[in-house]
Amino acid sequence: MDLNLKGKSALVCGSTQGIGKAIAEELANLGCSVTLCARNEQKLEEVKQGLFKTSGQNHQILIADFAKPTELKSTIDAYLADGNQYHILINNTGGPPAGQAIDADVEAFRIAFNQHLVCNQILAQACVPAMKEASYGRIINVISTSVKMPIPGLGVSNTIRGAVANWSKTLANELGQFGITVNNVLPGATSTQRLASIIENKAKKSERTVEEVEAEMKSEIPARRFADASEVAAAAAFLASPAAGYINGINVPVDGGRTGCL
Repeated sequence: MDLNLKGKSALVCGSTQGIGKAIAEELANLGCSVTLCARNEQKLEEVKQGLFKTSGQNHQILIADFAKPTELKSTIDAYLADGNQYHILINNTGGPPAGQAIDADVEAFRIAFNQHLVCNQILAQACVPAMKEASYGRIINVISTSVKMPIPGLGVSNTIRGAVANWSKTLANELGQFGITVNNVLPGATSTQRLASIIENKAKKSERTVEEVEAEMKSEIPARRFADASEVAAAAAFLASPAAGYINGINVPVDGGRTGCL
């Protein structure tokens, strides 16, 4: 298989920790030049220093806040105007707070819609022209298995993730003719700060220990364990590679078999 990304460049969002960081590391390992994008400049620089770069890559950082879509647009437009361009876009940002949909404020939906779908659209519009010119593009959205089966207690997230998945499929249909694929990676329970927060919140509400909640969650997964972020990153890196050129418009669960549907 052709997994070589030498000469390719990627913009990886939410890349200072967790799945985003793991994806950035995996793409760099395959020879890609990576631009890390997040809010914290110090953390971005720390991650950048650890990226593989013996293939002559030029790794960079881009400071942006997905809570401010208008500022994000100005930032990415200015960055691309300096001659930067991307073959690969990894849309990834932290999920909305947990809670039932019926209890969520309308504002919570608006904030999540902006942080996920609107910001994804801004970045896709900015990056697609160069992808078309290169006849090579990969837009990969890190979403959630909730786009297949809503997850109890994540009402706002379920709603917005579903919107992003349908946006993605629509783009895949529109852009495939230009050598651009658009796919979604759906992480299941993955050992990240986000999962730790969900477990702690669930334990507190149910008056159980964190260990008890973890054991219950693992028992629902055929693999009987949580994923490592690197395992999700491997799926994303494959979809970003030349080998995945004919895979377009799909959802790829990386969940150890937990999702109870095809």
